[in-house]
Amino acid sequence: MTITKMIARASVSALALTAIAPAFAQSTGQQLFDQQEIVVTGTHNTNGVGGVRVENTSKARAVLTQEFIKRQVPGQSIDDIINYMPGVSFQNNDPYGSSGGTLTIHGFDASRISQTWDGVPLNDSGNYALYSNQQLDMELISEVNVSLGSTDIDSPTAAASGSTVNYVTRNPTEDFHVRLEGSMGQYDYMRLFGVVDTGTFTPFGTRAFIAASRSSYNNPFFTQSSTDKLQLNGKVYQPIGSNGDFVSVAANYNRNINRNFSSVPLRVDGTDGTRVVGSGSGNRFPVTKDEREYTIAPCITPAGVDGAHDVPTCSPAYDLSYNPSKTGNVRINSKFTLADNLILTVDPSWQFVSANGGNGAIVGYEGTTPAGSATVPAGLTGYIGGHPYFGGVDLNGDGDILDTPYACPTAASPNKICTAGVNAYAPSQTRTNRFGLIANLQWNITPTQTVRVNYSWDHARHRQTGEVAALQANGITTNPFPYHDPLLDSTGLPIEKRNRLSYAILNQVAGQYRGEFLDSKLVVNAGVRAPFFTRNLDQRCVTEAGGKGFIDCFNDAADQAAFLAANPTATPPQKRDLHYNKVLPAAGFTYNFTPQISAFGDYSKGLQVPGTDNLYNSFSFAADSDAAHPKAETTDNFNLGLRYRSGKIQAQLSGWYTNFKNRLASSYDPVEDITIYRNLGTVHKYGVDGSISYQPIQQISLYAFGSYLKSKILDNVEATATTVYNTAGKRESGSPTYTFGARAQGNFGPVTLGIQAKRTGPRYVNDQNIPIYTSAAHTAILYAAKTPAYTLVDLDARVSLKGIGLNDGTYLQLNVTNLFDKLYVGGFSGNTSETSIPFAYIGSPRAISGTVNFAF
Repeated sequence: MTITKMIARASVSALALTAIAPAFAQSTGQQLFDQQEIVVTGTHNTNGVGGVRVENTSKARAVLTQEFIKRQVPGQSIDDIINYMPGVSFQNNDPYGSSGGTLTIHGFDASRISQTWDGVPLNDSGNYALYSNQQLDMELISEVNVSLGSTDIDSPTAAASGSTVNYVTRNPTEDFHVRLEGSMGQYDYMRLFGVVDTGTFTPFGTRAFIAASRSSYNNPFFTQSSTDKLQLNGKVYQPIGSNGDFVSVAANYNRNINRNFSSVPLRVDGTDGTRVVGSGSGNRFPVTKDEREYTIAPCITPAGVDGAHDVPTCSPAYDLSYNPSKTGNVRINSKFTLADNLILTVDPSWQFVSANGGNGAIVGYEGTTPAGSATVPAGLTGYIGGHPYFGGVDLNGDGDILDTPYACPTAASPNKICTAGVNAYAPSQTRTNRFGLIANLQWNITPTQTVRVNYSWDHARHRQTGEVAALQANGITTNPFPYHDPLLDSTGLPIEKRNRLSYAILNQVAGQYRGEFLDSKLVVNAGVRAPFFTRNLDQRCVTEAGGKGFIDCFNDAADQAAFLAANPTATPPQKRDLHYNKVLPAAGFTYNFTPQISAFGDYSKGLQVPGTDNLYNSFSFAADSDAAHPKAETTDNFNLGLRYRSGKIQAQLSGWYTNFKNRLASSYDPVEDITIYRNLGTVHKYGVDGSISYQPIQQISLYAFGSYLKSKILDNVEATATTVYNTAGKRESGSPTYTFGARAQGNFGPVTLGIQAKRTGPRYVNDQNIPIYTSAAHTAILYAAKTPAYTLVDLDARVSLKGIGLNDGTYLQLNVTNLFDKLYVGGFSGNTSETSIPFAYIGSPRAISGTVNFAF
């Protein structure tokens, strides 16, 4: 490299590193490191083409900017918006984004996708789930990027066997601004959003914003249910000096009070034609659009009768149980230049979660366990066999404690037990406090040679309980969070449906090298991270044998001892510590043939530590057995591709391959309120992703993308000693075989029009790739082997009101999603058994909404 080129290269790098302050999608250190790689060609296009940007890194990465994001439905989840990127598949549960959805990338489900917000990991610290309804308001997101098949070297996550999604909060503006936005739409959709930017308000350059939003609407299928969401955000940005150093502090609070958004059995009608659409195990999936809406008769409980054994006449529907959440976080990002070539970045964070869900409707018993059972002794108090026994508490206020199972012998059945009880509410409650830190020290040895070292720390306290609350006469609780005011047993203690305390702890060190060669045409990077995971598990209930995680919880030690004596194969309450450590290498390259054309390749090893539920299920087995130590999943990820990047075209084509070992699959049964796990062994996954964004003239932008996915399970799954599932050579269930789509946008003076469409290919319903049958004998088909492919089309239109004398940024916007009101199968978790019926969400219907936005 000549001296002139070295100076030019150093100048470009300095400008890029200074520009890191406005946006940091991953950790500050990762963004800093990646930024050097991006600017090698000097063709970094911040805005991309039509809101789509392809970055020149060794990873297969694509970016959607605010230009693309702002055209979508206001308030929409960012996880739905990235559905218009190659390799990504998202099924939204409703049109407006506050009821959750199902995300997969390259066939990896959400628990294997590392999602970060300003570098902060968002996956649940226990089961690694992602909650699309808890994401940042889309108006405040500067950009979102997806790295297909790999994770960042400093990412503090246990859910990193798949891809990564990173999005960034925009910075406060330097001038004072106010924005007010109001939206209305079908299903009684109403949303208000507002943000105030202070502008620079100190001589040191300090600036900030505060924002708030509130939305509500009805469930489009079950109109007796609704969603209510509140979100608050704030950010303070403090620049330091003139070289891009800064400290940023941001905070978020999100509250969702909504009922369970139910899935329905993926089955057709029975031979007698009596099955109807609904969420119960005996219901079915809709066949026509007119069947999508369903109602449930309310469960009206008559007043209790003093002196009688009251018996519930009905059971409250799962759909009427709440699925509320309260979450919040504080995110700090900072960059300090210690010397001309030495930079320190420090990103601490704190998060809290209070949420519950599951099948909350249960029958509570006022007395103790009755006589007559070989495995449940008489006279016990606690949560036993799926029901709470309160040991002598009047639950329904009728003046007696007779509403409990009791002996009612007859001549034919001298040991007969009759049932009585009171409907109650016991969801699964989770409360989490989580602290994190990502620190990077980067040394720019020369303008072309860089190394960095990293330390990442993640510490989560995960408290999981299941307090019981009362129900009203209509079967609906007034207490969405029962732990605030639980029902107490006869000793004054709350009865717990579950009772466990976990600590998920990560200490990780990493290092990475980056170098430029061949006159900066070739850029290589190589790194390694060494995560040390610890899981401190404290199970305070008795775990039944069988490996399905059934538990029985007691407040009284004598009651617990009596139960254990009658169940010698059960595991008493105990603590276990598990450790997962592995060295994970990564390497990649880019080669720039011209300033516009480059090739890239990447290898990374991923690790997925077993989730909390799976680890607690293993308490069914002796602590020194292999089954008590579930194996971590590992992946070897490879990708290779080509890019073209210019001011008019952003294009990328890549092929990828993943070797997936110890593939653990899971499916949730809302009726039994349990998660079933199965190990598929080794799975090979491979495919092709491509995208192109083209702007032939300033007024027109075009975008197209597509993906093909193939997965192959290598072995059959042995369910029991006598049952083997024929999965060898078959595809994984639940993932589309292909996806492709496009968007076109025209800007015509004050009017902007957009149309976008995506086709999602068929998905197998089980890992054997065969239909769902009524029995193992395959006598009758309940559902086909694959769900049908479907195509969704959306429209958006915006009219600027600047021409009538209003401020720039004031406009009207119209959005239509699922324009042709397509009926399709939404998200679902596939099974292995051909007789297990998966529960699937009904695909989100057509929705029309309008928005008015004022800017000052």
